[in-house]
Amino acid sequence: MPFLTAALVLASVGSGPPTAAADVPLPRPRPPIASAPSPVAVTSDHGPPTDCDKRLAAMAVFTPKPTVTGPGACGGADLIALDTVLLPDGTRVAVTPAATLQCGMAESLAAWIRDAVVPQLAELNSPLRAVIEEDSYECRGRNRVVGAKVSEHGKGDAIDIRGFVLADGRKVVLTDVDAPKPLRQALEESACRRFTTVLGPGSDGYHEQHIHLDALVRHNGYRICEWDVREPAPPPTVAKAQIPLPPPRPPLPAGTRKL
Repeated sequence: MPFLTAALVLASVGSGPPTAAADVPLPRPRPPIASAPSPVAVTSDHGPPTDCDKRLAAMAVFTPKPTVTGPGACGGADLIALDTVLLPDGTRVAVTPAATLQCGMAESLAAWIRDAVVPQLAELNSPLRAVIEEDSYECRGRNRVVGAKVSEHGKGDAIDIRGFVLADGRKVVLTDVDAPKPLRQALEESACRRFTTVLGPGSDGYHEQHIHLDALVRHNGYRICEWDVREPAPPPTVAKAQIPLPPPRPPLPAGTRKL
């Protein structure tokens, strides 16, 4: 008890009146951290039809899209949504889904389908009805790598093609090793003549399931054509079972006549 009393006396020495916690001023709240606004694409009207729009109207059904400026180097001034390619005989070939492209790229694609793809698919004895596309305009870096140079997709100058659908329902997948190889080779050759970049299986690991086509203009007209038209893998080799040889015959006794 004496020890407890002394402790209480010491605790009370020099202490002033009790202070309520509410009387202690709190620090002022921190101001919000300023951050740079994220880049936003700016759109404006497409404007009157361009010369390219007028040429394309003779070979395709499309919808003009707004002009896109930014972010970064993305965008384009003559973007359209390509819905259908019109063949010379009036047949319609759908682009599924509709591809957003620069008009010049859409014109090259429509011309390739009309002048090369349709004649090359004729050997299958069923007309072309649709083009299966996997990617067209998309503001992103090459191969979707963050910080990479803007892809031609980001400018509307590229499209990824999966394959084609025929009138009888068959699909011609451009990377399918079971599709006729001569046909795929012919499509590769015509694509490489038409477009400045053609990437497919064996190019860089990013185009194993589709064919990338773009119209990038390079120095001195340099072009890239990297599409490995592959064949089915050979069947596994089965080793033949080792058949044991019979033991050698014992030598005949001396003087035995062999019949």
